[in-house]
Amino acid sequence: MIRATYRAARPLLFSLPAETAHGAVHRGLGAIQHTPIEARLRDRLVVDDDRLAVDAFGQSFSNPIGVAAGFDKNAELPSVLAALGFGHVEVGGVTAHAQPGNPRPRMFRLVEDRAIVNRMGLNNEGAEAVGERLRTSPDPGIPVGVNVALSEATDAADAPEDYRDTYEHVADVADYLAVNVSCPNSEGMRELQNRESLEAILGELVDAGADPLLVKLSPDLPDPAIEDALAVVDDFDLDGVIATNTTTDRPDGLKSPNRAEKGGLSGKPIESHATEMVRFVAERTDVPVVGVGGVSDAAGAYAKIRAGASLVQLYTGLVYEGPTLARDINRGLLELLERDGFDSVEDAVGVDL
Repeated sequence: MIRATYRAARPLLFSLPAETAHGAVHRGLGAIQHTPIEARLRDRLVVDDDRLAVDAFGQSFSNPIGVAAGFDKNAELPSVLAALGFGHVEVGGVTAHAQPGNPRPRMFRLVEDRAIVNRMGLNNEGAEAVGERLRTSPDPGIPVGVNVALSEATDAADAPEDYRDTYEHVADVADYLAVNVSCPNSEGMRELQNRESLEAILGELVDAGADPLLVKLSPDLPDPAIEDALAVVDDFDLDGVIATNTTTDRPDGLKSPNRAEKGGLSGKPIESHATEMVRFVAERTDVPVVGVGGVSDAAGAYAKIRAGASLVQLYTGLVYEGPTLARDINRGLLELLERDGFDSVEDAVGVDL
């Protein structure tokens, strides 16, 4: 019934500009959060099975499927997203200071390709507001990571102090910290992935006590640059790697006219490349990998797990598949685990390496 209702409503949502529709969905989820409706959703959509449980970077996850950064920028919806069946939520990207992001329009559906292009520009209310909201909200019952990014007005030379400022506002409420140095829609961000800049930022956060600490990488990095970044992960004894962010590349075969829009591409067209990057990273590091990119069904999530992902995140899939997606993926994962003779998700991580 929930799936059918969303599919009936989707043409109306898709008739609206993408960001307007996202705002409407966001407000709708906020309206039912902490109400009896949320409790009913939880009863219907949470898949409670120990075979789905994952322990990673000191946190316990009831299932491996999470919401990627960008969906809940200001940490307003962790509880209702948990009720939809997700095992964790990554909020943000959060910056030290509130910022409006780029001018609208800045989000575009590629319906024919089951994709989205966005150039949002890290619009958010700022770290102080996000930290306070997480501090005063009821516990959602799942881990909540905070994705931190460079403030638009901050020069790259001052990036370490800027990231530390953001971290200190959320330090006591983040179950893990994801360092975003790979957003394609904010001036100067991706240059922070060079080894010297990355060492300076991560060193500052390690000195500040950030733990668990993960770094989120771009899918557009050449292999040697990924290897450099992973060497830094090893040098600083980080807790995990998130692979990957959105891409500025445009794969051959895109059909939507919106493929010409500037920004980061997410969704089905990047799925196979993202899975290969998960594999590339997992082959070169011993820390847990969070796989992101194009996941919209159990088979896609399972492919990333078998390629080395301990956890999987999604965002664009929610737009096209609707609010039952986490439940559907988790049910599907249980069937795939049983088919292949695995006792748990953790047993399947990296079996294809």
